[in-house]
Amino acid sequence: MKKLLTVIALLFTLSVMLPSYSSANVGINEKFGLPIVVYGGDLSAEEKTSVAESLDVAGEADVEEIEVTGEDLINYIEDGDSRANMYSSAKITRKDEGAGLVIEIVTPDNITQVTSEMYGNAMLTAGIENATVEVAAPKAVTGHSALVGIYKAYEVNGEELDPERTDVANDELTVATELADGGVEDAKVSELLTEIKKQIAEQNPTTREEVEQIVEEQLSNLQIELSPEDRQLLVDLMDRIRQLDIDFSQWSTQLEDLSKTIEDNISTIVNDEGFWESVKNFFRNIADTVRGWMN
Repeated sequence: MKKLLTVIALLFTLSVMLPSYSSANVGINEKFGLPIVVYGGDLSAEEKTSVAESLDVAGEADVEEIEVTGEDLINYIEDGDSRANMYSSAKITRKDEGAGLVIEIVTPDNITQVTSEMYGNAMLTAGIENATVEVAAPKAVTGHSALVGIYKAYEVNGEELDPERTDVANDELTVATELADGGVEDAKVSELLTEIKKQIAEQNPTTREEVEQIVEEQLSNLQIELSPEDRQLLVDLMDRIRQLDIDFSQWSTQLEDLSKTIEDNISTIVNDEGFWESVKNFFRNIADTVRGWMN
């Protein structure tokens, strides 16, 4: 039994080693300042501590901490309710141009509706790019308020966001979660939104009818069936996106970057020979240890 526990301990050590290897500390990016942690304003002291631990910033001096409240909500969302409860939180680390968006939900059991891809799509609509964003909540919540916190973090950091774009981005997040609640798989919802937006960027439609045609084509291509009500929501959203002040010539590339981010992160680890050599050595040491027990 004691030997078995030793093996389990060794395997646990490997599980801890894997994520830490892929996120080596490169220090503070002095161009952008400290990473910003935005806590939901309705968190209790205990819940805030839990979120800080989830975001790995508990007792960390090298972060800036702020809160997001219902009052912030009405600054970014046209029909926002200042009495809304805000629990989901986020850590935002800005990156250099070309880095793209990397979104990780570090408490997936507690963010019940919004996926990382949904956050990414909405952030691009709002005009946010080139950042690593980690989202957390201490209990089960939909995850919508984290997006407002991300907006606030950017403005605290000196950026100016277009309120019309942030409002449309919030609509996008709402439509995405409603489509998912209606039976469309989360991954399919994100794929649908991304593909429609790519076509808007490439075709530059000038009328609602042209947008509706793009929506119908992508629904057919992805073999997604929607109710008439959900189709209407989607067309309304995409027509609003068409009318935004967006440089559509660059938007298609940004959307491609979003879809490539996860692939790039995976390939970084898979193609790192030094990493896999360390893994082989680790298991070789386990085997040597076990053989020693048998002698």
